Amino acid sequence: MDNRTQEYGANQIQVLEGLEPVRKRPGMYIGTTGPRGLHHLVYEVVDNSIDEALVGVCDKILVVIRKDNSIMVEDNGRGIPIDTHPKTGKSTLETIMTVLHAGGKFGGGGYKVSGGLHGVGVSVVNALSESVQVDVKLNGKHYRQSYERGNPINELEMIGDTTERGTTTIFKPDAEIFEETEYKFETLEYRLRELAFLNKGLTIVLKDEREEMEKESTFHYDGGIVEFVKHLNKNREAVHEKVIYFEKEKDSTVVEIAMQYTESYTENIFSFANNINTQEGGTHLIGYKSAMTRVINDYARKINYLKEKEPNLLGEDIREGLTAVISVKLMEPQFEGQTKTKLGNSEIRGVVEGTTAEYLEAFLEENPTEAKAIVEKALKAQRAREAAKKARELTRRKGVLENTSLPGKLADCSEKDPALCEIYLVEGDSAGGSAKQGRDRATQAILPLRGKILNVEKARLDKILSYNEIRTMVTAFGTGIGSEFDIGKLRYHKIIIMTDADVDGAHIRTLLLTFFFRYMKPLLEIEHIYIAQPPLYKLKKGRDEYYLYSEKELNKKLEEIGRTGIAIQRYKGLGEMNPEQLWDTTMNPDTRTLLKVNIEDAAAADEIFNTLMGDKVEPRREFIEKNAKYVSNLDV
Repeated sequence: MDNRTQEYGANQIQVLEGLEPVRKRPGMYIGTTGPRGLHHLVYEVVDNSIDEALVGVCDKILVVIRKDNSIMVEDNGRGIPIDTHPKTGKSTLETIMTVLHAGGKFGGGGYKVSGGLHGVGVSVVNALSESVQVDVKLNGKHYRQSYERGNPINELEMIGDTTERGTTTIFKPDAEIFEETEYKFETLEYRLRELAFLNKGLTIVLKDEREEMEKESTFHYDGGIVEFVKHLNKNREAVHEKVIYFEKEKDSTVVEIAMQYTESYTENIFSFANNINTQEGGTHLIGYKSAMTRVINDYARKINYLKEKEPNLLGEDIREGLTAVISVKLMEPQFEGQTKTKLGNSEIRGVVEGTTAEYLEAFLEENPTEAKAIVEKALKAQRAREAAKKARELTRRKGVLENTSLPGKLADCSEKDPALCEIYLVEGDSAGGSAKQGRDRATQAILPLRGKILNVEKARLDKILSYNEIRTMVTAFGTGIGSEFDIGKLRYHKIIIMTDADVDGAHIRTLLLTFFFRYMKPLLEIEHIYIAQPPLYKLKKGRDEYYLYSEKELNKKLEEIGRTGIAIQRYKGLGEMNPEQLWDTTMNPDTRTLLKVNIEDAAAADEIFNTLMGDKVEPRREFIEKNAKYVSNLDV
C-alpha cells in the first residue's frame, strides 16, 4: 500500500484534553519514569510550599513517606485559594490541580520570586498519581478535594472550622506510570536539606513511617548558606576558619554568596537560582568566577606575591580548594541548556560580578592573614599546574600506550563510531585475559588495571598524571583531563567498570568513581559510566545451569527447583569464570545487566566522596556505622 494515499486531515489530528498528554508522555514533563522522576513529584509539591516561604508566609514544611509509600506534604502557608476562578468557572484549587501551567507564578501577581516556575506544576503530580487528596485551611475553614489519575472525584467540600492555615497534599504515585514506586529516604533528605540551607529560618521535617524504616530528620539553618558551606567542608581542613559571606539586593534581585578555602585540591562551587540547582551554571556563575580571578590577582600583585613580569594566576589556580555556594533570587529567571539548569539572564552576570568584587576586596583588605593564605594556596596550585602540564604531555605523545609498564595493554575494538563502542575497565590480568577472549572484538575494548588506582581525593593533578593506570585510562578515553577535558573526543560512549564482587572490588570501583567525579565529571553528568553486574552464584542441577546475581535470587531459584541434587558455586572473582561464562553472564549486551551511574545531586556526591576518600577517619567511621544497617548485601 502506498502511504501517500492515506487520508490525512482533521480526523487524524489527536487532541489530548486536560492532563491526558501528561499521562501519555510523562517523560516530557518529568524527564523520566524511573527513580528520578518519582522523586521529582515530591519536589514539585514542596516547591509550592517553598514559594510561600519565599514571600514570608510559611516557616514550616512537613514531608512524610507514609506506610503505603504515598507522600504527604504539609505547610503552614496561606492555603491555596478556593474561590471560583474567572476563566475556568471551577475553584482555584481545582484549576491549579487539573490545568497545566495554572498557578500564582505566572503573570507576577501571586509571587514576586518563585522556584516552582522552573518545574512542571502540581497538576502534573496529580496526573501521574493514582490518588491525590488536597486539604486547604484558610479563613477559618477546612476544605478538601480528592482526585484519581488527574480527575476530581468530588466537588470541593468544606470539612469544618479550623484555627490553622496552610495546604496539605497527599499523593500516591501511579504504578501504571512509574517503573517503581518505592521512595528513598536519603534522596529526599539531600534535597530537603539543601532547600533548608537556601532558605534560612525555614524548618523542613522529613519523616519515614514505613515499617522497619521509621526515622525522622529536621532541617533548620538560621545561618543559611554559611551553614551549607560548613556542612560541605565538615570533612576538610579549612585554610581560614570563618566562612566569607555577603548578601546584596539590587533591583529586586537578591545575591547571596558564601565561600571558604580548604586544603583540598578540587573546587566545589554550587550555584542556585530561585532554589533551583543550576548544575550547568550560567550567568551568575560566570560573574562570580570573573570577579574572583580579577580581585585575587590584583591583591596578589598589590602585596608583591606576583612580580611585575610574572603571569597572572588562572581561574583554576584561584579556585583550587574553594567551596562556594552562590544563590540568586530574581523575578523572571530564564533557564537554558540541555537540562534547563543553566541560568541565562544576561543582567545577572553584572550584578553578581559587582557584588563579589565589592565584598571580596573588602574582606582581603580587612583580613590580611587569611588573604595571604588564600594567595599562597593559589600560587602552589599554579606551580602544580605547570608540573601537571608536563605530565599531561606524556599522555599525548605517540606511543605512550605501547610504552606503558602496565602488564595488560589496551585491547581496542575495531569499530570507530564512539556511540557503538564500549570499554571495560577490568580488575586484574586474569579477568582481563578472560574478557579479551570472550568479548565482541568489533565493539568492546578491554583495559585491565593492575591493583588499586591512586586515591585522587588526596593528590594534585601532577601526581595523579604520574600514575600509570590513570595515564593509560586518560589516553584510552581520548578526552584529556581536568580543565582540558573535551567530551567531544571521547572514544567510547560506555565506560564499564568490571570488578570482583568482594571488598577489594568495591574499593577499586569507589577509587575509579572518585577519579571520574573529580577530574572527568561530564562522563557522569552525561551518564557514560556503568558498573558491570557479574553473577554471585552458579547453580547446577542435572544438565541445567543457572547464573544468579544475589542471595535473594539464589533462594528463589532453590525454592523453584528444589534443594536436592544441586551444586552451588560462589564466584569470588571474575577470574574464576572462563571466557564463555564471562560473555554469557556479564558482557553479552543481550543478556547482561549494567548499572548506570549518574549524579542526582552534585553536592551530595561531593559529600560522600569526601567522607569516604578524604583524610579524616572519624567522619568515615560515623558514615559506615550510620549506613551499615541499610546495606542489603554485604558480599557486594
